[in-house]
Amino acid sequence: MHAYSQSTCPYLFLAPMEGVGDRPFRKAMATIGGFDEACTEFIRVPLKAHIESLAKVYQADELGQIPLAAQIMGQDPDLIAKMGQELQKRGARRIELNCGCPSNTVTGKGAGSSLLKEPNHLYEIGKALVDAVDVPVTIKMRSGYEDTSLFQDNILAAEATGVKFITLHPRTKKDGYIAKANWELIKEAKSLLKIPVVGNGDIKTVKDALSMLEKTGCDALMIGRGAICDPFIFKKIKAHFSNTSYHPEKDQIFSFLCHFNQFLDKATPSRTRGNKIKQILGFIFSSPELLEKRQQMLRLDTSCPQLFLDKAFSLI
Repeated sequence: MHAYSQSTCPYLFLAPMEGVGDRPFRKAMATIGGFDEACTEFIRVPLKAHIESLAKVYQADELGQIPLAAQIMGQDPDLIAKMGQELQKRGARRIELNCGCPSNTVTGKGAGSSLLKEPNHLYEIGKALVDAVDVPVTIKMRSGYEDTSLFQDNILAAEATGVKFITLHPRTKKDGYIAKANWELIKEAKSLLKIPVVGNGDIKTVKDALSMLEKTGCDALMIGRGAICDPFIFKKIKAHFSNTSYHPEKDQIFSFLCHFNQFLDKATPSRTRGNKIKQILGFIFSSPELLEKRQQMLRLDTSCPQLFLDKAFSLI
């Protein structure tokens, strides 16, 4: 990951996202490209984890030539370390510790963003993982739990573990996904840390990406929900730094959606697959150009995925 300069495109990450950023979505995104690296949604490591079984979900070559990091989440340093070792055996070139998931079912068990309540514990888990593997370890974190009172303590604890970089999503656990991301905290992290800082949160357009780079000085960008709303956002950012423009044709959007449908598990009931496509389209139809047709799309029957897709696409 090279440092960002105004003349070169920063390193671009497709964010890990529980529920929507799963394997079919990542593989469909890879047919478009534009991002430099992706990461799995979190692999939870409970206290009675069978490490080998849990690690089987990770497939290093899932995206072909695009590197895929493995994200893990838990509260026990020894188990996290063992999971890291197992994922390294399975070909993971980077392992990420989740210190950001706001889900109550996760934080209630001492994992995810609940680690931000105890910087020392965050350090212990991160250090155990760094010491256990030879591949780069990174941390993805929020700005705090209830508030940002421990923000500096947490980012310094994360750096002290020996991770290669941190990705900061500048919302607290309490903020969820609704409050505006506080980019000033990315700027503060950049000023305090010696390791690279990846900025994440509220990047929905090329203009947003450029604004975050300018306002925070971050080294790279990670985009999650913005890439669901606009699967071509990475290509558009790359085009900007190449002094060109990128405007996807309508058939390219349809191709992306067809690939997503193709990558869904065919053993899953048809309506469930249709609803997964509707979930993606719900984001795409949130754009100003399509918003007025969003409710019409959401009312379409999903019992036949391809028929639903054809009807929904006719609205675009």
